[in-house]
Amino acid sequence: MKIGDKVLVSPDLTHKSDWENGEVIKVEQNSFVGVVVSAKTDDGDIFFGYQDMFKPA
Repeated sequence: MKIGDKVLVSPDLTHKSDWENGEVIKVEQNSFVGVVVSAKTDDGDIFFGYQDMFKPA
């Protein structure tokens, strides 16, 4: 994943019933947990978490 990619954000992060559309705004390599992705949803909320909490849209 890279900045600008369109993704779906897991309901585990959003606490909504379905996957939310979003856009990757930051990707970082964390030495403790691996790749951490931050994404901004269509309604302006920002979510971050493990790479497996996001999937390509």
